[in-house]
Amino acid sequence: MPQHQSVTIVMVEDDEGHARLIEKNIRRAGVCNEIRHYTSGTAALQHLLDPAIRNGGPLLVLLDLNLPDMSGVDILAQIKRDEKLRLAPVVVLTTTDDQREIQRCYDLGANVYITKPVEYETFSQAIRQLGLFLSVIQIPEAS
Repeated sequence: MPQHQSVTIVMVEDDEGHARLIEKNIRRAGVCNEIRHYTSGTAALQHLLDPAIRNGGPLLVLLDLNLPDMSGVDILAQIKRDEKLRLAPVVVLTTTDDQREIQRCYDLGANVYITKPVEYETFSQAIRQLGLFLSVIQIPEAS
């Protein structure tokens, strides 16, 4: 699994409890990549659009749609419009299960859309499964 070590996971999640649960269960699945956590879309975009990050190694983005300062859909659109970031897989992790929103995210280039289960244990299990998925996928280098 050393080829995955260089992939940085950027988690955009304003709910601290969800963020801890996500990180804990990704770790339980054996994923030891660096996770950079941002609680606002503004901070996440500043990080992602930083030239050192844009030109750096491969990224994977875990994106909540319901953020205090902006919509995750707008962040997704900016990532997928950017020539360097557009190849970064984006996993939408949100409580929104509206079919139009799901379709919109896929239309904008989301790679995976996961609705966060409300129940704690189900949520933990879903994130562990996501961690297993993250441990086996291949992520392209920045173009």
